[in-house]
Amino acid sequence: MSQTIISIDNVRKSYGHFEVLKGISLDVPRGQVVALLGPSGSGKSTLLRCINHLETINAGKIHVNGELIGYEERGHRLHQLPDKQIARQRRAIGMVFQSFNLFRHMTVLDNVMSGPLQVLRQNRGEARTKALELLGLVGLSDKADSYPSQLSGGQQQRVAIARTLAMEPKVLLLDEPTSALDPELSKEVISTIRGLADLGYTMMIATHEMSIASSFCDRAVFMADGHVVEDRPAAEFFAAPREARTRQFLDHYADSAH
Repeated sequence: MSQTIISIDNVRKSYGHFEVLKGISLDVPRGQVVALLGPSGSGKSTLLRCINHLETINAGKIHVNGELIGYEERGHRLHQLPDKQIARQRRAIGMVFQSFNLFRHMTVLDNVMSGPLQVLRQNRGEARTKALELLGLVGLSDKADSYPSQLSGGQQQRVAIARTLAMEPKVLLLDEPTSALDPELSKEVISTIRGLADLGYTMMIATHEMSIASSFCDRAVFMADGHVVEDRPAAEFFAAPREARTRQFLDHYADSAH
C-alpha cells in the first residue's frame, strides 16, 4: 500500500446533545477497500457524510489526498470554507448513496455526462466517450439511451456508480449501496464494486452486506455507539474477531442468513 489518502483524526459529531461520532480516528491508504460495519445507528453513514462534508464536524480533522476537508486552519482554529471551495473539494470525493439520485428526465448517458459537462467543463465529445466507457465498465452499454424508470434498481445503482466515476474522484464512498435492492439485484451491484476494487479504487463502503465485506474488502472496521470497536484485515476480522461486541454482531448476521 502507498501513502494515506483518507485521514480521519479524532472526529466528533453531535446532533444537539446526542453524540453520534465519539472521537473516530482512521487512516486509509491509497488503493485500500474498507468495509464499515456495525448496527444501524452506529455512525457509519454519518462518518461517510462527514468525509464528504455533507455533515459538519464538531471536533477533529479530516484530510483527503492531503487536503483538509471543509475547513481552513487560522490561528489553531478551524474556520469553515466558502461553499465554492467545499464544492471543489467534493469533486475528489465520489459519493454513492443508497437511493440512486438519478435525474429522471435524462437518459442514462446524459446522467453520466452531466457532471463532466457542467462541473468539469469537458467538451461534449470527450464527455460522451468517457461516459460510454464507464457504462461499459458497469455492464450497461446497452442502456445508454434508456431512462431511469426503464431500469431495475440494480441497474440504476450501477448508473449512479458510473456517474460518480465520471467525475474522476480520488476516493469513493458508498453508503449502503445495496440496501434498497433485493438479493438478486444486489449481486449485480456487488460484482460492479468488486470490479472497481480490482482496478485499484480507494473505497470506504458502509454496508450491512457481509458478502461485500468478506469477499473482497481489504479491511473491516466495526463501529458501535459512535466508536471504532475493531479494525482488522477483513480475513482476520471474519475468521477470529477479537471483541465480544464484534462476535455478537457477526453471530446475529450468521443466524439471520439461515
